[in-house]
Amino acid sequence: MDNVFIEGLEVDTLIGAYDWERSIRQCLRLDLTFAWDVSGPAADDDLGKALDYARVSASIEAFARAARFELVETFAERLAEALMSEFGIGWLRLRVTKPGANPAAAGVGVEIERGCR
Repeated sequence: MDNVFIEGLEVDTLIGAYDWERSIRQCLRLDLTFAWDVSGPAADDDLGKALDYARVSASIEAFARAARFELVETFAERLAEALMSEFGIGWLRLRVTKPGANPAAAGVGVEIERGCR
């Protein structure tokens, strides 16, 4: 199976467990890898058969705008469910990084894999 990826997508969302975090929007950096057979779209040069990066990115941005979670774990889990359902993705890997959450680190977060290859 082939992989399609989106790397370093930044979205603003309401995320955090502390009171001060509940009143501001924060940036999350997302890295996504999807199992997707690219042979069909490549053979016909047909965007209609491809996993459309623009549509996926727009869906992620809309999800982030509406999200209201305390944990990046919840954000990751719900986003994975939404993308798999909306786009018919059988497997994905999602890394969610919250930059600046720990002053001693470039970022903290989670990486999950869902589905079957």
